[in-house]
Amino acid sequence: MGKITIEPLTRLEGHGKVTIKLDDSGKPTDVKLHITALRGFEQFVIGRPAEEVPRIVPRICGICQTAHHLASVKAVDAAWGAQIPSAAEKQRELMHIGNMIHSHALHFYYLAAPDFVLGPDADPAIRNVIGVIDAAPEVAKKAIALRRVGQSMVEATGGKAIHPVTAIPGGLSKSLSEEKRDELLAEIDTMIQYGQDGLDLMKSLNEKYLDTINTLGVIDTWYLGLVKDGKHNFYGDTLRFVSPDGSEKIDFKPADYLDYLAEHVVEHNYVKYPYNKKVGYPEGLYRVGPLAMINACDSMPTPLAEEARKEFAETFGRPANQSIAYNQARLIELLSACERAKELLEDPEIVSTDVKAEVEPKAGNGVGVVYAPRGTLFHNYETDDNGIVTKANMIVATTHNVPTMEKAIQQAAEVLFKDN
Repeated sequence: MGKITIEPLTRLEGHGKVTIKLDDSGKPTDVKLHITALRGFEQFVIGRPAEEVPRIVPRICGICQTAHHLASVKAVDAAWGAQIPSAAEKQRELMHIGNMIHSHALHFYYLAAPDFVLGPDADPAIRNVIGVIDAAPEVAKKAIALRRVGQSMVEATGGKAIHPVTAIPGGLSKSLSEEKRDELLAEIDTMIQYGQDGLDLMKSLNEKYLDTINTLGVIDTWYLGLVKDGKHNFYGDTLRFVSPDGSEKIDFKPADYLDYLAEHVVEHNYVKYPYNKKVGYPEGLYRVGPLAMINACDSMPTPLAEEARKEFAETFGRPANQSIAYNQARLIELLSACERAKELLEDPEIVSTDVKAEVEPKAGNGVGVVYAPRGTLFHNYETDDNGIVTKANMIVATTHNVPTMEKAIQQAAEVLFKDN
């Protein structure tokens, strides 16, 4: 018997390690993904006035701060029965879309692309974003531009590029200026083109690595995504479970999430393992994020991304179960985000100053859900008569994926060690 320990895990948000137990013949018998940091997020907000919470929770994550800001304020809105002006919803959505553009560009070009552009056998010392800049400077320039424009959208609508502050119960504390709108509009067509270029790059890489993509980390799971009228939706409306073979779809509203999700406790992790409550554990384990979103939706809401989704389904199947296909799914979403940003920026309401409804603190229970860059994000608060948070529950995007990441690592280990 032997054991392999991989620690620390790099290119991820947080702290983790992998342990692989081997039998006497060198075959993996057990694989564990350990999340080694305590995640006591809920305790940050209990006892706080609920209107303060959307300014606190962005500190949970340096990448998904905008998603936490918006899921949080949506939960407070729901608890207090706020009716949000249409213009405020659109400007909040643009803030969210900006974060998606920034983060998806970061994730693919900075975290995933080194392994593809430079190759998995390249020296680890150069298999990073600096190596990408040296090997493919035009690719790197597009990545930097996408991140810059995405962050500019967040700053223009959220007040700050990191840790936005403008979303408040009932709407927004400030509106997007016409000047900023014009600046963003002037660049958005170029960003759409860069989104298409990224997909072209990934498709060329698929040709080189398709055997690996179809071999490593291939697992059957349920999938959880967000849709609106069946279409892919970043900002949230309806949650949808899709079965491993795609034959079953279960739609439900964020307020009803506890009827559909449950969590299993394991000894080797600080995070719980969420699963589809209607199916049970472990059969109901599911994935979130770009692959799950593409699998869950009937179509993309923007034309170029929809054509890319159709091509994706032809290449990988429907639903796709290849973990490495997350990269192409993410680039489809990046393109869709750029297209949706243009639609929002061309909407006259995007610079409306009617962005705040009157709302009073009160006792209530509210759920806010958005699609964070890594997957579906839940915030649920209960408040007392004074609007103080008395209970809180958060299911962050990566938590959903931990058990299925562990399952994918197990499958990959079996493939990689089979010839030993």
